[in-house]
Amino acid sequence: MIEVKNLSKFYGSTKAVNDVSLSIGKGELFGLLGPNGSGKTTMIKMLTGQIKPTSGSLRVHGVDVLEDPIRVRELIGVIPEQETPPSFLTAEEYLHFVAKIRKMEHYEEVCEKWFEFFDFGDQKNSLCKDLSRGTRQKLMFAQAFLHEPELAIIDEPLINLDPIMQRKVKDFLKGYVKNGGTIFISTHILEIAKEICTSIGIIYKGKLVHKGHLDDHILQGRNLEEFFLELVSRPGDYDSSLSTPGQYA
Repeated sequence: MIEVKNLSKFYGSTKAVNDVSLSIGKGELFGLLGPNGSGKTTMIKMLTGQIKPTSGSLRVHGVDVLEDPIRVRELIGVIPEQETPPSFLTAEEYLHFVAKIRKMEHYEEVCEKWFEFFDFGDQKNSLCKDLSRGTRQKLMFAQAFLHEPELAIIDEPLINLDPIMQRKVKDFLKGYVKNGGTIFISTHILEIAKEICTSIGIIYKGKLVHKGHLDDHILQGRNLEEFFLELVSRPGDYDSSLSTPGQYA
């Protein structure tokens, strides 16, 4: 479903993504893990055709992203890092707009199911600009899965959601993959990966430093957090002296 070869994105001397190769098959729930600023969002923007790479190639859902980025976005579902539904539309108008763009039939019933799923039907006539961050995230989640894509790419899937909705979304994603879908998520929250992902990649300073099935760490008795920190830590990251009260008094 995703094939990336020697992908790089440079901003001047900054190597946001540096020579990454990655293959993700159908039925995976893949988590791209990394600290803030490691290149996760840049990867997603390239996979979804929002920005062009400096070098390398990438195919998503069988389509060359550089040649036809619009076709890629037609086929997949996308949830960006920042929830940005149009401020001048109501929540219902926005979902209807997305459904029409995707040429869906009988979309009113499908939209209503999403309002029920996320329990915000009482706000469907509210302007998007008046919705809370959590509700806007629910709306962006709904638009991504409205057309039941075979592949969804999600940047920080649980951001701004309360614990009840986080559980609901995690169960949904696991069920979606179980029923034949493929999910690519990026996150810096390791607990999400441990709970729902089947495979992971770890990116650090733009380089993919690890890729493998999550079970590999469990079978070897490795703790994911410890393994992650081994790969991305720098000298002095855990200087305990900085947490000593009154040391500079």
